[in-house]
Amino acid sequence: MDLKLVRSGSDSPDFKALVALLDKELDERYGAQQEFFGQFNSLAQIKQVVVAYADDVPAGCGAIKEYEAATTEVKRMFVKPGFRGKGIAAAISAELEKRAKESGYSHTILQTGLNQPEAVALYAKAGYWHIENYGQYAGTDDSICMKKKL
Repeated sequence: MDLKLVRSGSDSPDFKALVALLDKELDERYGAQQEFFGQFNSLAQIKQVVVAYADDVPAGCGAIKEYEAATTEVKRMFVKPGFRGKGIAAAISAELEKRAKESGYSHTILQTGLNQPEAVALYAKAGYWHIENYGQYAGTDDSICMKKKL
């Protein structure tokens, strides 16, 4: 498999198509709860995107947006089911961290959920640690928040 990571913005048609698949999967995993989380995932606030192409097919994506002066937040991480288990998510995550560091950020944070144990494992393996739920996720029992020093 030839993997290519392409940096773009949230206006990328491939990114938008992958995010639509992500939203569908999250709706299936979380049901009506997803409406609450969906409000925090506006693409209008996302400027830095990575799309992964496996043999020229859009296979996965991720993004970062500024959370505060020294910290970015990872958003919209997704790999199509047929491409999972091949290291694509780890490659996207590493590229997002590289992009954040190049932009002068020292930390990155993220929110995932209890119904996504594979995501929690991916981030833990990449060096993220659990933190208290931040911002809009404070007090939400199904959220898992994590942080990493870049």
